[in-house]
This record gives sequence, C-alpha cells and structure tokens, in this order.
Amino acid sequence: MSAVEIIALAASFSLLSGWRLYLSLLAAGFAMHFHLIALPAQLQSLDILANPWVLGVAATGFVAEFFADKIAWLDSMWDGLHSIIRPLGGALLALAIVDPSDPAMQVVTFLLGGGGALLSHGVKASTRAVVNASPEPFSNAVVSAGEDVATFGLAALALSYPLVAVVIAAVMLVASVIALLALRRVLRRIRANMALGPAHMFGLEDKAADAG
Repeated sequence: MSAVEIIALAASFSLLSGWRLYLSLLAAGFAMHFHLIALPAQLQSLDILANPWVLGVAATGFVAEFFADKIAWLDSMWDGLHSIIRPLGGALLALAIVDPSDPAMQVVTFLLGGGGALLSHGVKASTRAVVNASPEPFSNAVVSAGEDVATFGLAALALSYPLVAVVIAAVMLVASVIALLALRRVLRRIRANMALGPAHMFGLEDKAADAG
C-alpha cells in the first residue's frame, strides 16, 4: 500500500467515524480478525482492532447506536453525547493508520483526523436534527438505515480501494451539506404553511376565491 493510499485510508475512516464510529471500527476489526484483508507493514498497529475485547466493545456500541439512531429524540441526544467521542475516535484511528515516525506529523495527523471526523459528525448531526423535526415519523428511520448501509459499504471499500472510498466519502459529505440546506428550506416552508392553516396548505383559499 502506497503512502497516498494510506493517507486516503486514514481520511476515509476519519470521515466515516463522524457518521458511524462503532460500525467503522467493527468493519475494520472483523476484516482483520477473519483475515479478509492482509495488513501491510505500515498498518500492523491496527491489529488491536481485531482483539476480541475491542470487537466486543465496538459491537456493543454499534447495537446501541443502531437502535438509538432510529428514534428521533434519542438520536439527537446520542449525537450530542458523541460530539466529542466521534472526533476523538476518528483522530486516534487516523493516527493508528498513518503511524508516522515524525512527532510533528503525528500531531498533524491527529488534528486532521479529528477535524475530518468532527466535520462529518457536524453535518450528520445537523442533517438529522432537521429530519428529526419532520412532522411524520418515518423519515428518521429511513435516513438512519441509509447511513448504516453507506458507512458499512464505504468501510469495506476503503480497506481494499482507499482512493475510491475517500472520493465517494467526500462526495457524500458535500451531498449531505446540500441536502441539509434543501431540507431546511422545505421544512421552513411546511411550518409556514401549517401556521396559516390547512386551507392555505391545500390551496383551498384560492379555490374559494375563484368560486366567489
């Protein structure tokens, strides 16, 4: 694995940690535990993720997050709690992947890894806060399930094709920002229409005026 691929792998998992920290750790750990991937010499420090205790903690966190993320009010609390945990986990994971010998580079890697995880976590939490405010009860679970599938797929892809995965993760991050802005506009319009009453929402006022 080249230096560029190692950096791309670290960047991918930093971004994914902001969405699903425990699922990212679990995907990498299981792949190493069952020898689905062969770690190059530079990444031998990641063997710790295949430790049964680490896998057990990651699995427990994943199960808790899987259910908490599907319930609107609990999801908002969970995201608030992980505003520190996800960036820190992403920073440590990036540091373990790059593992440079230069102390200055270690600091840079730690900061960039944490920054990437914080960025994706911020976008995720903001988007879900808007979705959680939706008047219907199903969108939160649908968006959450989509995040589960996307994170697992990108984690698996990153372990084999890190350059492709980091590009897809970056595109998803940008798409999430665009979706967040669009969702805010839609919900703002829905709330404004609801405040004016059902007649305005369904255009009944206009029809009544035309009939008169």
